[in-house]
Amino acid sequence: MPRPLADIVVVTYNPGDTITSFLQSAVGAKGVASITVVDNASGDDVAQRAAAETGVGFVQTGRNGGYGAGANVGAARGRAQWILVSNADIVLEPGAVAALLEVAATDDAIGAVGPRVQEIDGTTYPSARPLPTLLLGAGHALFGKAWPRNPWTRRYRLNLHPLGGQVDAGWLSGSCFLVRRAAWERLGGFDERYFMFFEDVDLGRRLGEAGYRQVWAPRAVVTHLGGHSYRSDPAPMLKAHHESARLYVASVYPHWWQAPVRAAIAAGLDAREKAEVAAARRRLATRAD
Repeated sequence: MPRPLADIVVVTYNPGDTITSFLQSAVGAKGVASITVVDNASGDDVAQRAAAETGVGFVQTGRNGGYGAGANVGAARGRAQWILVSNADIVLEPGAVAALLEVAATDDAIGAVGPRVQEIDGTTYPSARPLPTLLLGAGHALFGKAWPRNPWTRRYRLNLHPLGGQVDAGWLSGSCFLVRRAAWERLGGFDERYFMFFEDVDLGRRLGEAGYRQVWAPRAVVTHLGGHSYRSDPAPMLKAHHESARLYVASVYPHWWQAPVRAAIAAGLDAREKAEVAAARRRLATRAD
């Protein structure tokens, strides 16, 4: 039986030099069938030049349709059994792709595998989580920052120990994950209504409903370098996050008799968005002074 391979899709939007770091880590990695850079109409040709310099595929979408839409475009170009979708601000550590594929091959019920995402300081990012229920999501959203050890946040953040074993999750971070092509195509990939954020939560929900497992694999390690395109003003990112949260809630609670639930959550999200945007802008003003 031929060893499994993965088509890598990396979505970019004004990625800066992070795309070069990503491609340097991906080109020639064991288990990689192809690499495609999908650029969502960046304001420069950095991504295109990086793709040309490393000899990988490049697609210019011509518009910024969001992360999910870009990933769908790139995934459609490949034919490998697995697809690895990633942000540009990720570095694949040696053996990461092969380790993900090794876990994926252990069970036909596995639909997606996520690596251990480590920050530059070596800490582990919580990239695998249970699906947010009404109580769990509300408790984490309301108390996660002011009271980090609250019971809802502790339940929402699984025990992802770098030296521990694999962990089954409700969803895996879209920043970098491996997904079975058959499952991806069956579900239609990411829901393109999500411009950014929650497209991974939504995909995780649909994978679970279709009977697929999603597994966090600590032996596969990637490093998160930190975002580039929204460093100057986090407000658009915060607004997009809350808009996607509202869309997700509407998808999970779609019935007419659930309208009060949707309205209550939307009101809470609106208040939280305004508070976080105001706080972010105060921090920017303080730095400027």
